[in-house]
Amino acid sequence: MLFTLSWKAIFMAIGYFLCNCVYNVFFHPLRHYPGPKLWAMTRIPYTRMFLSGKGHIQILKFHKQYGPVVRIAPEFLSLSHEDAMRETRGHRKDGKAPLEKEPIHHADLQKTIFGATREDHIRYRRAVAHGFSAKAMQDQQSLIQTYASALIRRLHEQCDGGFKALDMVKWFNYATFDVIGDLSFGEPFGCLENSNYHPWVALIFDVVKDLTWRLSMKRYTHFAPLLKYLIPKKVTNKFEEHSRLSQAKVKKRLSMRSDRPDFIGSMINARAKSESNISLSEIETVAAQLIIAGSETTATTLSATTYYLSRHPSVLATLCAEVRSSFSNEEEITLVSVQNLRYMLAVLDESMRMYPATPGGQPRQVGEEGDMVLGQYVPGGTKIEIWHWALYHNPSCFTKPDEFVPERWLDDPQFAADKKDAFQPFSVGPRSCIGRNLAYAEMRLIIARLIWNFDIQLAEGSENWDQRSNVLLLWEKPGLYIYLKPREIT
Repeated sequence: MLFTLSWKAIFMAIGYFLCNCVYNVFFHPLRHYPGPKLWAMTRIPYTRMFLSGKGHIQILKFHKQYGPVVRIAPEFLSLSHEDAMRETRGHRKDGKAPLEKEPIHHADLQKTIFGATREDHIRYRRAVAHGFSAKAMQDQQSLIQTYASALIRRLHEQCDGGFKALDMVKWFNYATFDVIGDLSFGEPFGCLENSNYHPWVALIFDVVKDLTWRLSMKRYTHFAPLLKYLIPKKVTNKFEEHSRLSQAKVKKRLSMRSDRPDFIGSMINARAKSESNISLSEIETVAAQLIIAGSETTATTLSATTYYLSRHPSVLATLCAEVRSSFSNEEEITLVSVQNLRYMLAVLDESMRMYPATPGGQPRQVGEEGDMVLGQYVPGGTKIEIWHWALYHNPSCFTKPDEFVPERWLDDPQFAADKKDAFQPFSVGPRSCIGRNLAYAEMRLIIARLIWNFDIQLAEGSENWDQRSNVLLLWEKPGLYIYLKPREIT
């Protein structure tokens, strides 16, 4: 009897699955959108792609084959068009609000500045705004300069006169985590001093990687009751430990009772002045998320920039000439003075186009009433993704999209047809990255100091570094080994 019931349950499950596949292909509201039929049937191919680390490459292939709008899962559309960011995330021509963040993808981030509702996001952003103001950056300049100097000093100590290849992914992470740790919690993580990741920093990397798997499982809502059994206990433990460490760091910073110009100070002041009714628990969560947003992404761009410079000698020579002719000594290289390096900005922008720090989709969701996107009606409940890497490598938007050419950002007529509005590495609209100016300033400063102090050369084994990287929400990067030869500065 039990054997018979088991087979009936199996056949019913198979029948339900097949009926659902037929519905998704022939009767679903998104049935008219182009894309591979197998991906329209079931979410399984999308999940495999998402977990493979090579989803960005697959998405680009689909857009080359099917055009700017592709159905990549039963309820998912991928956009690759120069107006896609503005029409889904920016201030729209029809006056409508940007699309809300897709709830499942951002379920674990609902209490943070990244996944909050529109109303909560306004409160959080208002609370941290002073910490990212022009005045705050001016006040923070000496702190950031201190860590840039510490990075250069440690690189001199480590490079052994140019005969030792250093993993620059690690060293850039050491520097950016120390900077953001001090700006957030009033103290560095000690990464530069100890030449190693602080245990919490290592935990953050694990949490981001595990979150990729966690998000994928949550999409299978029919198995929601089983989710707690499907998610390994170690993943849950990492999230809990991350939360505990965040709370401890915030409490320690609050105990300082300091008016130093950091992010927690900004949030406390905004709370005291009733500019934002942010709670202490929300301050803990927001500060912890700023650690990831303000460090890993910056280190990723610094790593990519160094890689592409080492692979393109003519670009490196031009940048070296700009940096080394713009200053008479290293003390002149400051957060303010590096803003005058025009070619430097083009190099950074081209690096972010080739290797965007946030390469994946970050889905939004269309409201229940539906909406018009790129001139087409999109049914309510549809999830919309824009994969930065695929968009920036799309030949319909950029000339020679797979070539590293900073001159495209300097009005070179060869690239006059480039649709530069497609390039939005910090997003657009009310949820655009509040730390954009800080990130640019920090990256310009560190690259300028690196170029001033060293000649660089790619080490054997680090060729095709970008192609060997995987996307698991953020980049999973291999080591980037670079020979640094100290310059003889007269």
